[in-house]
Amino acid sequence: MERSLVLIKPDAVRKKLIGKIISRYEENDLSIIKLKMETITEEFANIHYAEHIGKGFYKKLLSFITSGPLCALVLEGENAVEKVREINGNTDPEVAKEGTIRNLYADNKTENCVHASDSIENAKREVELWFKELNN
Repeated sequence: MERSLVLIKPDAVRKKLIGKIISRYEENDLSIIKLKMETITEEFANIHYAEHIGKGFYKKLLSFITSGPLCALVLEGENAVEKVREINGNTDPEVAKEGTIRNLYADNKTENCVHASDSIENAKREVELWFKELNN
């Protein structure tokens, strides 16, 4: 069984989409292991998005991800990382596959409703960062 971190971003929280988004994961045989809501600090966002520091879109991303509460969750299931990314769709809602979360609900590449781990290695790092109590 794999685990993946998912962030339901501030835009989706503002749109009251948490339940709809979580349902999509549960309908695809993914189980919620942990869940919390919080507004993150810039310091924490810098750690989470460290690989993007210095890129052209980073300041906009940082401002957005710290703009309000988000819902962080750990999902578990067979091929969880790949499955979650498929359910979420492309980061650009304009090209996201029909019926994916981003196709249905996202406004643009930054305000795209959800974040998901992009590899098993990053999933482990992100889960440990967000949910220290799950560290073994």
